[in-house]
Amino acid sequence: MEIVPLGDSALIVRVRERFEDAPDQALTEVLRTFRRLQDAAIPGVIELAPAYTTVAVFFDPMVVTNAGPKPDEALDWLTERVRAAVAPHMRGGHGRGAASRVRLVEIPVCYDPEFALDLDHVALQAKLTPTEVVDLHSRAEYRVSCIGFVPGFPFLAGLPKELATPRRATPRKEIPTGSVAIGGAQTGIYPLRSPGGWNVIGRTPTRLFDPEKSPPAFLRAGDRVRFRAITREEFEALAP
Repeated sequence: MEIVPLGDSALIVRVRERFEDAPDQALTEVLRTFRRLQDAAIPGVIELAPAYTTVAVFFDPMVVTNAGPKPDEALDWLTERVRAAVAPHMRGGHGRGAASRVRLVEIPVCYDPEFALDLDHVALQAKLTPTEVVDLHSRAEYRVSCIGFVPGFPFLAGLPKELATPRRATPRKEIPTGSVAIGGAQTGIYPLRSPGGWNVIGRTPTRLFDPEKSPPAFLRAGDRVRFRAITREEFEALAP
């Protein structure tokens, strides 16, 4: 485990060196560390962000400075408390089980040509038919590696290797809300209308980000996700 500063108001707790070698195990360890830090309720910590191999610890410098023995030792004070919180896990302890909190979420997706702007391109890259791409994409089970880029955007690991497609050379200025896309070896969903360079292959009527809800993001790191192919009529019926 490595703990390093990230600017003047955050720390990075590096739990694993690599993600690709064992993504499921790496994310499980990251989430266990995240839960331990939540339970520790360290003074001054205002947000925790798990992702791939790390947990980012954001803090209020003034609160941490007031809690530390001396102003110039505040960062060391916080680092030691973070280390103490996660040490039992690093020695083989478990605490609250990350596995017991994993949700399996089904998300309906319409792969209609109007929504699937890059489906033919992905099929060409994979040397498959568009129907085969849809079948592969909707049969797989994914896991949310992290939430980022724009509020509520899930980066999903578990894409079948055949479907891995490089990002577009020229990003689009505007991707419609709910667009399901492939970027490299990952798939994801655009929760808001935004620029983007991933290959769009469908759209979901499920709302992934709602600022009126708590939490506002529909998905969270560690969730397991399955896509269910739906018709255009079903999409219209489910759309908010």
